[in-house]
Order: sequence, then structure tokens, then C-alpha cells
Amino acid sequence: MPGRWLIGVTLDFSASHCLRNYGGKCEALHGHNFSVTVEVEGREPDPATGLVLDFKILKTQTKAVLETLDHAHLNDTPPFRDVNPSSEHIARHVFRLLAERLSPYPVRLKRVLVAEKPGQWAVYLEDET
Repeated sequence: MPGRWLIGVTLDFSASHCLRNYGGKCEALHGHNFSVTVEVEGREPDPATGLVLDFKILKTQTKAVLETLDHAHLNDTPPFRDVNPSSEHIARHVFRLLAERLSPYPVRLKRVLVAEKPGQWAVYLEDET
């Protein structure tokens, strides 16, 4: 049975947000040092390097996505003008942008985990087709 490899990186960004229609303290302006973990899957490492994907590439592509959110007020940043900037929506947003950036590489983005603080996280993944 053929195997597969999963590799991932964790990076951080800082941002503020207000959760609309929350009905609690988080509806007020507040900030987080978000932690974002991304995980990709590959079927076969490159024969020359033994790598599914260089961590440097994964970090560079993830940083490029997170730079659009870093030190921003998320409610003023597309797409969060229209959808609540919850961890769930942030994870989906990062997933979709990163999946596009990784399309030239022989990997598939499996999941994106966004944590507002240790022990509190949301994961987004898309159904395999």
C-alpha cells in the first residue's frame, strides 16, 4: 500500500477584531497573537532531495498570506468586512489563499489550524475530491 507524508509549519500574526453579533466581551475591540499551523500532504518525496516540500517554501508561502492580516484590524480587511473574523473564518481564508499559492508544488494543502491562544483553536479543511 502506498504511503504519504504530511509536513507542516506554525507561524504567528498579530491582529485585532470584533466579533459581530457575539453578545459578549469579544464583541468589543480586542486583539490576539494568532498562531497558524498549516499542513500539506505529498505522495512521494523528490528523489534528489528526499523532501516532499522544502519547509522554506512552505514558510515563505504561508508568511505571504499572513502578511495580509498581520497588524491589521481584521474587520476592515477583506473578506472580513462581510463575514465575521472568527477563528473559523480566518482558517478558511488562509486555507483558500494558501492552497492557490501552493498549486505549483506537488503537494495538497490538508488543513489550516488557527489558535487565538493555547488550547483554543479552529481547523479548516476541505473535502477531498
